Amino acid sequence: MDVLVIGAGPAGMAAAHAARAAGATVRVLDASDGTGGQYWRHLPASRPAARERVLHHQWDRYRRLHQSLQSDPGVTVSLEAHVWAIGQDDAGLTVHVSHGDVDGTGQRTETLRPQRLVLATGAHDRTLPVPGWTLPGVVTAGAAQALAKGERLAIGERVVVAGSGPFLLPVTASLLQAGASVVGVHEAARPRRLAREWLARPWELVGTTHKVSELAGYARHQVRSRVPYRTGSAVVRIHGEGRVEGVTVADVDDRWQPVAGTESEVSCDAVCLGHGFVPRLELAIAAGCGLTDQRFVAVDAHQRTTVAGVLAAGELTQIGGVDLALAEGEIAGWVAGGGDPSAAHLSHARRARSRFRRFADRIEAAHGIGPGWTRWLDDDTVVCRCEEVGYGTLTRVASDTSSVGLRSLKLTTRAGLGLCQGRVCGRTVETILSAASGRGSVPFADHTSTDRRPIAVPVRVGDLARPASPDVPSPSRKDPA
Repeated sequence: MDVLVIGAGPAGMAAAHAARAAGATVRVLDASDGTGGQYWRHLPASRPAARERVLHHQWDRYRRLHQSLQSDPGVTVSLEAHVWAIGQDDAGLTVHVSHGDVDGTGQRTETLRPQRLVLATGAHDRTLPVPGWTLPGVVTAGAAQALAKGERLAIGERVVVAGSGPFLLPVTASLLQAGASVVGVHEAARPRRLAREWLARPWELVGTTHKVSELAGYARHQVRSRVPYRTGSAVVRIHGEGRVEGVTVADVDDRWQPVAGTESEVSCDAVCLGHGFVPRLELAIAAGCGLTDQRFVAVDAHQRTTVAGVLAAGELTQIGGVDLALAEGEIAGWVAGGGDPSAAHLSHARRARSRFRRFADRIEAAHGIGPGWTRWLDDDTVVCRCEEVGYGTLTRVASDTSSVGLRSLKLTTRAGLGLCQGRVCGRTVETILSAASGRGSVPFADHTSTDRRPIAVPVRVGDLARPASPDVPSPSRKDPA
């Protein structure tokens, strides 16, 4: 194996294909039971959709990549393969993998020493807390879409979708396709900000017209389905006895602070919240990769990180969608495979990368989280769901202890120390603690973050104690379409 790719979403698949084209032997690891990642999530092979193509954008691109990797003897795709740690020693990086059902027992373990490593681990939802968000019936935008696309299940009959960003539109479309009635979409960004950022520098949208058309298609679908769409609006409270029964929505200002007197109640049985995405940085940090000021993996023009032999592509480097992920994956894979970084055939990928990075910048400028959202929280609003730590506890501890280290604040409050290890609440906990301690944007004194997780996924001590099998676990190759 010359190149190890972690992640079989769009970036990882493109990287594996390009590395193979450069002449390298490739191993691909993914924790899921199928390729495609979150973007190309589909029904299992045992019960495929009759017309899968109409449910996905760029489905033909996925099929070509999938079939190419599946049929190439120089590529090994291992599914249900969980990278739980990356270590470093004098000989280089060691990648520790467990194979099998993540919730099962008797997992097989394996340690790999790749010559070159491509990280394409993607991102997960960011969801801001709201009073009542722990009620059954509240899910993240990504979870709602995963159920709709991967299981054809709607999260409820009457659903409110709220948050910020273009992702709210495809989520709404997926819910409608799954049979839900979406009673309202609430985008927190105000109309003036949306117009200013989306209409500025229109020449930069040249080459991304299919993305604009895609978003317009979602908007038309909402209009035909008579789904109300409100900008400058947010869900500020969720109500119910034992489960969701309704929400309070309110107008928010440019800083996302609720505007007094604008509150109204909406009856619903499910709420879908999405406030953008957070890159999955734990493996990159474990490998020693440097980060940007915006907390993405820092890469050069050839997708190389600050660690020799380690490259990164996709949402790890910027939240930019499938087109950016595919372009970066192609470049990263070709370079990792030993190809000439200046090869002429990469010119298309380099141009696409430049276009869609600008597109990603535009999305962040138009829909990025405003600093005033904490005004809709109560002291007893749960922030860390795993450890049931409330907003009031976080602010009081930060104020009373005058601590300047994130680690000590986490140990004192227990926030971010539960099962999810801060994946759901981490960035929110940091924001609240930083503001309460008066640090603003100043980094914590211990220079740590909630993205640092040496053990990336749960692994049983018994499985680690069992001697690793001398046989490489056989790859899972599943054709979902």
